[in-house]
Amino acid sequence: MPHSVGEAARLSGVTVRTLHHYDEIGLLTPSARTAAGYRSYSDADLDRLRRILGYRAMDLGLDEIATILDDGTDREHLRRQRELLLARIERLQRMVAAVDRELEASTMGIDLTQEEKFELFGDFDPDDHAEEAEQRWGATDAYRQSQQRMRSFTKQDWQRFTAEQREIEQRLAEAKRADAAPDGEQAMDLAEQHRQHITRWCYDCTYEIHRGLGDMYVADERFTAHYEQTEPGLADYIRTAIHANADRAEH
Repeated sequence: MPHSVGEAARLSGVTVRTLHHYDEIGLLTPSARTAAGYRSYSDADLDRLRRILGYRAMDLGLDEIATILDDGTDREHLRRQRELLLARIERLQRMVAAVDRELEASTMGIDLTQEEKFELFGDFDPDDHAEEAEQRWGATDAYRQSQQRMRSFTKQDWQRFTAEQREIEQRLAEAKRADAAPDGEQAMDLAEQHRQHITRWCYDCTYEIHRGLGDMYVADERFTAHYEQTEPGLADYIRTAIHANADRAEH
C-alpha cells in the first residue's frame, strides 16, 4: 500500500525534510505521486529506506550508500550490513578492552595513613594515579565498580587483597620454574584464579578484559619489570596462560 511522506517519516524515525533531501539527490525517489503532486512511497521504497538508514548508522556517506544500493540484491545488502556490523562490534569490543584492561594498574579509593600505605604498597602510592585514571576511565562500568568496592576497603581488606595477589603470582612463577607449559592445565588454572581474584576484589573481569590485561603485562614496561623481578620471562608466561585460559573457556 502507498505511504505518504509523513507516514514514511513516522515509520522510519527520520524527518520529512530528510526524505525530501534524499529525493532531491536521487538516493530515495518515491515510486509515485498523488494527484495533488505529493510524494507516495511504496513498500519497496521503504525497504530501500531501511537499507539507507542501516548504512548511515555505520557512518557511510550518502554517495557511497547510493553506489552500494545500485549494486547488489537485497540479500547481498543484508550480508554486507551484517559484516560491517560485526566488524564494528569487534572494533568496539577492542576499544572497551583497551579502556578497561589498565584499571588494574591504578588502585582507587585509598583511605589509609601514610604508614599503612608504606606497609602495604612500599614505594608505590596508588593515589598518584587516581586523577589520571579518572580522566581516562571514569566513564566505564569497571571503573565505577572498582571505585565503589575499593572505597570501602579496610586495612585488613588490603592486606588480604595484596596477599592473594602475591600468592597467585608466586604460584605462576613456580609453575614456570618447573617448566609447566604456559598453555597447560596448571598454568591455565592459575590464570583463572588470577581472573577470579580481580573479579572478586576489583571489578567484573571478563575473559576479553583479562586478555587485555595479559597483553598489557608484556606491552607496559612497568608491569613487565614487576614480573621480571619475581621471575625472568614471567610477564610473557602469564600472558600466554591468560590467553590459553580464555580460549579454553570460549570453546
